[in-house]
Amino acid sequence: MAEAGGISIHGVDIAKGVAAAGLGVELWALAPQRRLVAAGALGTNGLLDHPTARGEGIVAGPYEVVFALGAWLRANGYGPRETAFLDVVPFRFVVSDPAQHYHLPFKFTPWGIQLFRGV
Repeated sequence: MAEAGGISIHGVDIAKGVAAAGLGVELWALAPQRRLVAAGALGTNGLLDHPTARGEGIVAGPYEVVFALGAWLRANGYGPRETAFLDVVPFRFVVSDPAQHYHLPFKFTPWGIQLFRGV
């Protein structure tokens, strides 16, 4: 059953097949001015445990989630070749209905990302 409201963020390293525990994430509201609404590291399950995932403080409007991917790759055994391409990865999206839940699965390798609205 889908959750009501909120923005949940889930990171998975699909090259190694593991949750991206420790990946640094920031969630920014962009209107009426840019403001940080959540920040932290993904847990062992790859999810950001923050009240925004349960809807706290989420209103309609544009948002940006920023992933500190390069730092995570370097800290998790990837070498210079694999960490030279992606660094900080921003993703902008719009919450049109704050009563709906917005799940953002972030799947990545050192060479590419996939990010979409999941369920």
